[in-house]
Amino acid sequence: MEENIQIKQKAAFATLVGRPSVGKSTLINSLCGEKVSIVSPWPQTTRNAVRGIVNRPEGQIVFIDTPGRHISAKKFNRKLLEVSKRSIGDADVVVYLLDATRAPGAEESAVADYLTPFSEKLVVAINKMDIQSDVAKTLDFLKGRFLTLAQDRIFKISAAQNDGLNPLLKKIFDISPIGSPFYPTDCYTDQDVQFRIAEIIREKAVNRLRQELPHCIYVEIADAEFRDAETERKKLWVRAFIITERESQKGMVVGKGGQMVKAIRLAALKDLQSVFDWKIELDLRVKTANDWRTNDALLKRITD
Repeated sequence: MEENIQIKQKAAFATLVGRPSVGKSTLINSLCGEKVSIVSPWPQTTRNAVRGIVNRPEGQIVFIDTPGRHISAKKFNRKLLEVSKRSIGDADVVVYLLDATRAPGAEESAVADYLTPFSEKLVVAINKMDIQSDVAKTLDFLKGRFLTLAQDRIFKISAAQNDGLNPLLKKIFDISPIGSPFYPTDCYTDQDVQFRIAEIIREKAVNRLRQELPHCIYVEIADAEFRDAETERKKLWVRAFIITERESQKGMVVGKGGQMVKAIRLAALKDLQSVFDWKIELDLRVKTANDWRTNDALLKRITD
C-alpha cells in the first residue's frame, strides 16, 4: 500500500531592502504579476511597508516593499527608515537589492553594515542587468562585506524585464520556514481600497511634477462611497486631495487652467479602472498643509 506523502508548504515574510531607486517596487510588482507598489524615478517614492503576496504550489511568500535606506537627518526621512527597520526585524527572509548600474559608495556601505547581523536570512539580488553596468564591482563589494554569504544566494536579475526572477524566488522558498498561508491564496496584496487609490494618484502626480515637488506632496482620501449605478456594475465615487507643503506649490500641481491636475486625474483613473472591477468616479482637488513633513502625528498616519 502506497504512503500518502503530503508536501509541506512554506510560508514566509520577505522584506525587500536597498538604497532608493534600486527597483524594489518594480521587483515586487513583477513577482506578484500585479500592480502592488507604485513606481517612480524619484527616490523615496515608497513611504509604507507595502505587502505583495506570491502564491505558488510551494507555498506563500509575503513580500514587503520598504522605503529606500539612505543617509539623512530630516525628520521625514528618519521616519521612513523606521518603517524599513521594523520590517527587516520581523522578516523570515531579507532580500537585499542592489543596482548594478551604480557603483557602491558610502550609502551602500551603510546599508550593508545594517544588514550584516541578518546574514543568515539574507538573499541578494543585483538588479538592472538589462542596462550596461560593471557587475564585477558589485560582486567584489558583496564579497568584502558578507564573508559568509554563499554564492548560491546571489542572483543577477532585471526586475523590469522579468529576467532571472524564478531562480531568486526558488531560493526564497527554499530557505523559508514551513507553515500555513497568512492570506487567502487568491490575494496578491492586503492593501485597503483607499490606500491603493491614494497611492495610484500619488504615483501619477510625482511622475508629472518637477523634481523637487514629489517629496512635498501626499494624497488624502476625503470620501469614498459606493453609489447606485444605472448598470449592474458597481460605481465607486471618490473625493481625493493632493496636498502640498507650501501654497506656492499648489499652483504647480493645479497647472495652467487646471491642466496638470486634470492630467493626473485621468492617468489615475486609467490605472484604477484596470485594478478594480468597479466604475470609478474621481473628484480630485489640491490644497495645502503647511510644513506637513514635520508634523509627527501626520507622519505617523501616512507611514504606518
